[in-house]
Amino acid sequence: MIDKLLLGNLRFRETDFTPNIDYYKELAGSQHPTTLWIACSDSRLQSGHITQARAGELFIQRNIGNIVPIHDWNFATVLEYAVVHLKVNDVVICGHSNCGAIRALDKESTDSYIPLWLNNAREAKTRVDAKIPPPQTVLEKDERYKLIEQENVRLQIEHLFTYPLLKKAVDEKRVEVHGLYYDLGTGVLSRIKSAGPAT
Repeated sequence: MIDKLLLGNLRFRETDFTPNIDYYKELAGSQHPTTLWIACSDSRLQSGHITQARAGELFIQRNIGNIVPIHDWNFATVLEYAVVHLKVNDVVICGHSNCGAIRALDKESTDSYIPLWLNNAREAKTRVDAKIPPPQTVLEKDERYKLIEQENVRLQIEHLFTYPLLKKAVDEKRVEVHGLYYDLGTGVLSRIKSAGPAT
């Protein structure tokens, strides 16, 4: 696999890097992304590919379940650097279909870390299950998971607003927050309506 990745890098240099050398030289000196992109670590979700964003346009934070944990130093550092120093205009939380993290909310686990992490998304499952009857068919089960995946994006946006620096930037209209949802089966990236921060 490593050989395949190195060969891919050679092709990248031949077909993209070298023909656009001036652009990449400028990027080597500094970055000026316009968007902080928070997405799932799922290998099927490649943010640059699905948006056709060029190198240097997205400042990316990925983790299992596209989660915005509350009081997390790693996430807080990414957020602060993006908003305060890179001065991004937009923050995106992007969920996706067939998310293993969301499905894992239904399972008992003996893992040490994953269940603790997924507690950050559990409220999305609780909200959806309170609104719909228990699914009976495979289609109903799939629709339930989709609803939870989308509700999780809304929940993580609420978590985002618990960070004062983000709330201040939004209040001052320096930053806008967006929820998106990517369908792995169709390739469609769509907006998710959000109620905004929790009050």
